[in-house]
Amino acid sequence: MPDPRDASPVVLSAFEKAAVDRTTFVRVLRLAVQAMDRAGVAYLLIGGVAGSAYGRPLSTLDIDLFVRPDEAEKALHSLESLGFDTQRTAPHWLYKAYMEGVVIDVIFCSSGDIYLDDAMLERSRVAEVHGAQVRLISPEDLIVLKALAHSEPTARYWFDALAVVARSPIDWPYLLKRARHGPKRILSFLLFAQSLDLPVPADVVRSIHRLAVAGGGSVPGARAS
Repeated sequence: MPDPRDASPVVLSAFEKAAVDRTTFVRVLRLAVQAMDRAGVAYLLIGGVAGSAYGRPLSTLDIDLFVRPDEAEKALHSLESLGFDTQRTAPHWLYKAYMEGVVIDVIFCSSGDIYLDDAMLERSRVAEVHGAQVRLISPEDLIVLKALAHSEPTARYWFDALAVVARSPIDWPYLLKRARHGPKRILSFLLFAQSLDLPVPADVVRSIHRLAVAGGGSVPGARAS
């Protein structure tokens, strides 16, 4: 399926990521979450901040919020109301906000034509990240997003996902269900993880291989061992 992000006109952003101190970063993170909560916008924290909660050291310079397409405008307006500068960067998938050197990416379509859905929200968890209470994407969904978004400019994404596999308990049956978004890419990633001796069940790899070969949207005979 064509990725709608490819057809989206892009506005060059004047917002530049900057290395800021941890106190500033966390303050902006709290404000961004407050904006979502105040507007009643369903969101998940994804990207590097979520990765840091699952075992990867925090090295990101931005904050990634994943929202539904029909709530993206409401999210942006709420950020504006709290003093963020904002921009409709790519109308089919990305808006941006900015404060004190920290860029907020408001993402409403991720690579592989993935949208925030009820299953992702049900699997999310509220946790304290660097002193801020946030709603995190599940480790399984983060692995899928990172694996599918991997490209030459973002080669680190697979290593972010590998850290999640290595350091977080994984619900393998759920990951199998989510693999329908890109079974060939997920299969490639999990084989790479196995080559590094990470604990990926063989039955999971076989099930995703069957899905990739079949080209379907469900995993035949899926089970985890």
